[in-house]
Amino acid sequence: MTAMGFDVPGGPEVFRPQTLPVPIPSENEVLVKVAFAGVNRPDVIQRMGHYPAPPGASPIPGLEIAGEIVASGESVIPDATGQRVCALVTGGGYAEYCLAKIEHCLPVSDGLSLAEAAALPETLFTVWHNVFERGWAGEGETLLVHGGTSGIGTMAIKLGKAFGLDVIVTCGNDAKCAAAKAIGADHAINYKAADFVEEVKTITAGKGVQLVLDMVSGDYVTRNLACLAEDGRHITIAVLGGMQAELNMAQIMVKRLTLTGSTLRARPDEFKALLCDEISRTAWPLVETGKIRPEMDQVFALADVGAAHAHMEAGDHIGKIVLEVGQG
Repeated sequence: MTAMGFDVPGGPEVFRPQTLPVPIPSENEVLVKVAFAGVNRPDVIQRMGHYPAPPGASPIPGLEIAGEIVASGESVIPDATGQRVCALVTGGGYAEYCLAKIEHCLPVSDGLSLAEAAALPETLFTVWHNVFERGWAGEGETLLVHGGTSGIGTMAIKLGKAFGLDVIVTCGNDAKCAAAKAIGADHAINYKAADFVEEVKTITAGKGVQLVLDMVSGDYVTRNLACLAEDGRHITIAVLGGMQAELNMAQIMVKRLTLTGSTLRARPDEFKALLCDEISRTAWPLVETGKIRPEMDQVFALADVGAAHAHMEAGDHIGKIVLEVGQG
């Protein structure tokens, strides 16, 4: 099979086609003939050399796929072969075939294209776990999301609105703010033109928000905490602005704030299986009925993965970038 990997870390130009053996599924795995694969920020960070694959994972990037099951391990039900699925994987998505744990797969109905399906697992799993499981989001609460037009940001808007949240996002220009509101955000703040802390105070009449989904960290953390209402929750899922933050512990005590965060790729298979099962019962029905669809930005050919990464790094995309690997 053909896969797109790299020999040494670097810029988008380091990708090259590699010819690799088609992997063989173990007991609880399926082999998926990949139609589309999602492109995510962790892929970019891995390509740069800062996010190596966890032990046992494929060194080929790609954390989400969609396609058809063509083979399966012994403990997988026999009629799995031929099913259209999307899956969260620990690597290997940028290839014509990819292994997935059957417990990490979700069915793709006829009304959902495989390109859209490939754009769902990474953001859907991440947002659901962090906003609703770790952040305890409840109907009627207000969520502040940074990077409102990113893949994570657009999914946070859509899931948040589907489950009764008011959603405030920050974006880097007025056009992106308009796009975020068109996607469903209640408010969009151009953080380059206004202080988002003051804007949040105005929007919430001084009360603050109940949750912040933070992908920036660094010096944003202090400002995020100023946006939180009493008993607010701050959830960190990336550190694009730096790993170190200065905290006012008295502020955390007085407002009874909760600070949490998570990563997903290296979590145990059992955890991901439980998360997938919960999503299949709660959020996936909204996907199957068409109420939730990923916000799609652009589809690149697998051979053009370098251009896809450059497009993501430029920061102009709105929603998800995917690779077309095979026939979908």
